[in-house]
Amino acid sequence: MSDSDTPELQPQSAAPAAASQPQGLAKQWYIVHAYSGMEKAVERNIRERVARAGMEAKFGRILVPTEEVVEIKNGQRKTTERKLYPGYVFVEMVMDDESWHLVNQTSKVTGFVGGGRNKPTPISESEVQKIVNQMQEGGEKPKHKTEFMVGELVRVKEGPFADFNGSVEEVNYERSRLRVSVMIFGRSTPVELEFSQVEKT
Repeated sequence: MSDSDTPELQPQSAAPAAASQPQGLAKQWYIVHAYSGMEKAVERNIRERVARAGMEAKFGRILVPTEEVVEIKNGQRKTTERKLYPGYVFVEMVMDDESWHLVNQTSKVTGFVGGGRNKPTPISESEVQKIVNQMQEGGEKPKHKTEFMVGELVRVKEGPFADFNGSVEEVNYERSRLRVSVMIFGRSTPVELEFSQVEKT
């Protein structure tokens, strides 16, 4: 019989420090509001403060949900990271006065989301799992930074048709190209353009 089969028979002292929890308290997920653009710094700051305070038992994972997006710049395909929830950090923790103060007093944190002033409302594990799944899907199949829809109006930014407006007829994400119907001399003419050559109107 392995240890994982009988967690209830494990003496508290035998559990690793990071996995042990104060008796009777379970970690839950909370959303922390951070200065926009400072989410990664907040994640790092919380981790450092937890380690300094020796409160690892009260904290679990800390997430800054991101997804990969593809954009074409100067003909080069570039994959970048985009935050799914700008300004928010997800923290798995045991909520008590001590842990609340540690997070709330962290540099670049403006407070917890939801609930009363010092009694934030946790979010469910299933909600967090949806976010984690979304992050994994984004890593396996990056989305395009700008998504176009057939019938959408766009303006051509560069090339021989610069400043013309047109309607999207076809979108090819594999090649990062669009077919746009542009009015030239009173006639609708289909033109093939790169994503970078057009902007949404």
